[in-house]
Order: sequence, then C-alpha cells, then structure tokens
Amino acid sequence: MRCTCYCTASSYDIPRLFQYLQRLAPAQLYRDAIHIQLKEDKRIKGDLFYYSFGVVVSWGFTEDEEKEILQSVKEFEKEPLTKQELDEFTYEYADTMKIEEDEISLLNRSTLTKLAVSYGLAQSVKLTTFEELIQRTIDHTKHLPNDLAKKGKISLSRREISRKMGELFMERNFINLHSEILDTPEFFWNYPELEPYYRRTAHYLDVNKRVEVLNKRLNVIHELFEILSGELNHQHTSRLETIIVLLILIEVTLALLRDLFHII
Repeated sequence: MRCTCYCTASSYDIPRLFQYLQRLAPAQLYRDAIHIQLKEDKRIKGDLFYYSFGVVVSWGFTEDEEKEILQSVKEFEKEPLTKQELDEFTYEYADTMKIEEDEISLLNRSTLTKLAVSYGLAQSVKLTTFEELIQRTIDHTKHLPNDLAKKGKISLSRREISRKMGELFMERNFINLHSEILDTPEFFWNYPELEPYYRRTAHYLDVNKRVEVLNKRLNVIHELFEILSGELNHQHTSRLETIIVLLILIEVTLALLRDLFHII
C-alpha cells in the first residue's frame, strides 16, 4: 500500500482547515495535527494527517486521489511553495515495526501508531524544503567570497550588497523561526509509549544528522552575512575617505589661489 508525504506550504490555517474537514468526515485535532479517516462503500479507504507546518501525510490512497486531496485544501495554505516536496513509501502490517528500503512495517492499524510514524515522515519532508532553500542560497552567493579573495573586494554596489544582506537575513530567519518543528513533537508528552515509533522513523530518515548539517549551513549563511556587512562598512569608510581627500584638495586649491594669485 502507498504512503506519501507532501510539503505544500509554509503552514496551514489549522482552525479553518479543521472546520472544513469536519464537514467531510469525523476529524480529530491533536496539538499541531489533524487526523481524518475517509471511507469508501462503508470501508476504511485511508488515513490523512495534516500538520500545521504545511505537510500532509497520506496512507492508503492512490496518486490521483492524493492530488484531489491536496487541491481541496489549497485555500488553507499559508505561503504556498512554488514546488511541492514529496516523499514516497509503501507500507504493510507485520509482527515487528521496522522501516527498510522505504517500506514501513506497522504492528497494528491504530491511528495513533500511524500518527507517531507520520510525525517523523512529516519532519523529514519539511527538512528537505529547508535544505533546498539553504543550498540555493549558498549556490547564489558562493561567488562572493571568491571575489573577495581574488579582487580584494566584492563587485557589488552598496544597494546590491544591502539587498543580498536582506535576502540572507530573511532566509536564515525563516528557518530559525520554524526550526522548532524539527524537535521531538509535544504530542509525545501525552503519548510517551508511541515515541519509539517516531524515533525509529526519524532515525531511518537521518533527521537528527540532517538537522546538524542544516545548522552548519546556517552558520555558513551567517558568515556570508558578516562578510557582506564588513564589505558594506568598508565601502562606506572608503567613500568617506574619498570625500575627505577631495575636500582637502579643494581647500588646498583655494588656499593656493588666494595666497599666490590673490584670486580669492
């Protein structure tokens, strides 16, 4: 059977989304997630988990059905992504819980078990969006340190440097503000017996290691910000020095005209 995770937006409007989903089927609201179970011909079709940080985890639906599901909740998205992120798995029910080669084995059909596993899946796909954002930022700015090393300066105007600093600050801030979603969810304070399912999923997807790498890349962004800030200060200082030299030259010229030629 098919299990997928979609990251479609920065976040969902959970209160409005919950009201909408309640009209479709019985929905359950957790700390930062909504669960809904859809039926077909009085039989359970599959489970859907909507996370406040813009992720939907789907269990038991076809690809076409998933597209319809995503389309139906678009109005509840905040800051939709230009490119959706998708992780795909298969799942089955077995005697032991494990994840191997993107196949998830579940011990039971419990909604809470799927919710615990889904937390790990949702964090992983959200982390992918952060990783791609940081990588794009680094790719777009990696020439700046090279320019500084080769030319002794960055070949950008003050306005362009200020714009780059603003972009770096916004992207770094965006990730810092949302980084708490990569911590152990508060849901497991109330359901500690389910945390091992989450931990196993997060371990398989290398969530903790990827968060460490992400933090290191954020430090790279911070260093780039510091480089640009230093270059902006340098350009400002150089400009002031140039103005001072010009003023001195003008003063000397005027003094010569006055003393030698009595023009002034």
